[in-house]
Amino acid sequence: MPSLPAKLPRPPNLIVFLPDQQRADTIACYGNGKVHSPNLGKLAAEATLFQRAYVTQPVCSPSRSSLLSGTWPHANGVTRNSVPLTPKIRVLPELLTNPDYRTAYFGKWHLGDETTRQRSFQEWIATEDVGGYTEFLRAHGQRPDQPDGAFSTLAISKLPVELSKPRFLESHACRFIKENRSAPFILYVAFAEPHSPYNGPLNDEHQLAEVELDHTALVPPNNDVPLRYRLMREWQRDYAERDRQRGSDLYFFGSTPEEYRRIKQRYLGLVTLVDESIGAILKCVEEAGMAAHTIVVHTSDHGDMMGAHHLFAKEVMFEEAVRVPYLIRLPGQRSGHVVPQAVSQIDFVPTLLDLLGQAPATQCPGKSRRRLVQGEEMPPENIFIEWSPNRTKIKKGTALGSRGEVQRAIEESTRTVVLPDGWKLSLRDKDLNELYHLNDDPLEMHNLAAETRQADVLVRGRDAIRRWQATVGDPLKL
Repeated sequence: MPSLPAKLPRPPNLIVFLPDQQRADTIACYGNGKVHSPNLGKLAAEATLFQRAYVTQPVCSPSRSSLLSGTWPHANGVTRNSVPLTPKIRVLPELLTNPDYRTAYFGKWHLGDETTRQRSFQEWIATEDVGGYTEFLRAHGQRPDQPDGAFSTLAISKLPVELSKPRFLESHACRFIKENRSAPFILYVAFAEPHSPYNGPLNDEHQLAEVELDHTALVPPNNDVPLRYRLMREWQRDYAERDRQRGSDLYFFGSTPEEYRRIKQRYLGLVTLVDESIGAILKCVEEAGMAAHTIVVHTSDHGDMMGAHHLFAKEVMFEEAVRVPYLIRLPGQRSGHVVPQAVSQIDFVPTLLDLLGQAPATQCPGKSRRRLVQGEEMPPENIFIEWSPNRTKIKKGTALGSRGEVQRAIEESTRTVVLPDGWKLSLRDKDLNELYHLNDDPLEMHNLAAETRQADVLVRGRDAIRRWQATVGDPLKL
């Protein structure tokens, strides 16, 4: 009687946690132990922690296009928000060669239609627009405040914990995990938080006196920065002043350290809200006996300035906006290690495919960082970040520049390189260049782009950017 073939090892599961607009330093392992994110702290202690992970573009849709497809925004066409990702560009489930995987996407998509199942994800639960979360709120007696039957983000931000988006996603994620014990699965849990409106049920989770502001939020603003940044700063401060005059205490932006601190307090409360649901989902993984079969990944699409350089949100090349948390826990892993060298999210999809035992995808220009995840060494490389014109709001009657200068600033494009020796160069086609040495000036307070003594660094950085552009087919003229 012939012997039975040896049983093949079970393919690993994959869970990707993708909050929106989470800064790197909202987890203790990145240097801020006062943030209440114990579940992410525990995950970090058991995972590979990438100390310096950079996005491909510091705004939602373009960054997500890279995280889902492994392609550059300039190549896939998603160079600004509200642009759908073309079906010609495949996302991770469509790149799989193993048909046994069950796939699900729960939460914020931001790459096109939110409410209709997308791109080979077999399960789809929406939290944006009129989707599954809207139906959940209606079933719990909530009345939409929008003409189209949706709930505004501000209305949602005032709901109790049990009706929050993270808790809604948590329940569906745990259900999906329990229902798929016998088959390998890929699950994305895409939280909308801690994105603005910086308001939620845990606003007072952190003591206001313990909320630490960035040093650059407490010193006079540096004007040796691109005009577009100064226009953003001016508009945000004007918005804050108008909020103050209206008597609103739910502001998006601030103009004083006190306002900065209150906004950050609420922002950190949203981080805690997400952390609690991540902890509950990971507990479901443990209770289902699947930790030894599951890769767990946590990252974000970009950070948030949170008052640093007197700016809020993203859309700039400062570290607070372009650096994000990035954790990967392998199946059964119980001890962590830190990768100090810079990495790019352009390598996110190639790395996940490799960890899942899948072949490389030809559409992906990045490379797998599996060796770094497993504690081995890889030579450090140049990191590239891009910016394409998006929607920049301008204070009416601004005196920061002429109409032509302001228009040029709004239309500027940027290509940034972070060199392995710590230099960071941002070249622009229509605005001021920036050059910082992150080792000596980690807060990016001294723009050295105009200093003749740094001419060799400028040439080296410019050459690196141009070589990269030629390699990835980027036609931008700098």
